Amino acid sequence: MSEKATIKVNDNGPYLVKGEVEMVDAEGNVFETKKAFSICRCGHSSNKPFCDGTHRKVGFESEVRAD
Repeated sequence: MSEKATIKVNDNGPYLVKGEVEMVDAEGNVFETKKAFSICRCGHSSNKPFCDGTHRKVGFESEVRAD
C-alpha cells in the first residue's frame, strides 16, 4: 500500500509534498520527483516549480490556515 499523499502549506515558504504523487505540467509531461519535495509559492525560484529557498531572500510572507 502506498503512503497517503499530503501537502503542507509552510508559513512564509513552500508547499511540502510527501507521499506517492505524480506531478505533471500543462502539457502532461511528468516532473521527476522524490518521496518528499517542495513546490515554490513565492514565484521567485530559479528551479520552478520547485523551491530553491529564494523565498527567504525576497521576504515572502504568507501564513495560510484552514477554516
